[in-house]
Formats: sequence, C-alpha cells, structure tokens
Amino acid sequence: MSSIPTTAAARGAGAPSCDAALVRAFTLLGKRWSGVLLGTLAHGPAGFADLARRIDGISDSVLSDRLGELSGAGLVLRHVDAGPPVTVSYRLTPDGDALLPTLHALSAWAALHLAEPPTP
Repeated sequence: MSSIPTTAAARGAGAPSCDAALVRAFTLLGKRWSGVLLGTLAHGPAGFADLARRIDGISDSVLSDRLGELSGAGLVLRHVDAGPPVTVSYRLTPDGDALLPTLHALSAWAALHLAEPPTP
C-alpha cells in the first residue's frame, strides 16, 4: 500500500505530519457543496438559478459563497453577458476540468463503500 507523502517535519515520536497539498485541497473542496457544485458544472455552463434548482438542498447564500470561493481558486469562471437581459453563467476552468477524473473516482468509491441514506 502506498502512503501519502508528507511535507512537514514529524510531530513527535517520528509520526509523519499530514500532506500540505492535501490539506489545501480539502480546505477548499471539503466545504459542503463544493464538490457537488463542481460535479454539476461538469455537465456544462449553468446560471445561478439553474444551479440552485439542480443541487437539491443548497441555499442561495451558500451557493453564492461556494461559487465565489471556487472562482477565487481558479476552478470556476463567472461569465457576464451584457444582454439585454444581463445574464450570468458559470463554467469550469481548465483547472476545474482537471478535477473531474478525481470527482468521478470519488463518486465511484462512494457508490461502492458508503451506504445510501435511508429514504424518509
């Protein structure tokens, strides 16, 4: 079994510290809805209202926050069409597209190893 490389000095008793790159990735992608939002944009550009409809349970404020964070990280591009009417759409950047194989692998892992939540 391979291990995840460590980048910082061990924290006592020779134990390796966690991988700094992995910490950066999960700091951004580990927030609720971030991965789902990227996976939804994998199907092509979408407007805010369309994303809100397609992601069941996400609030408008959280959707706005996540889009801003993912845009700031260079994974999502916000495009404004001056119209009329003015429209805004979001799409994955090449860096966002580069995450898709990982998201697909994570989805496949979850389908095999995580139980479905009970239906109400």
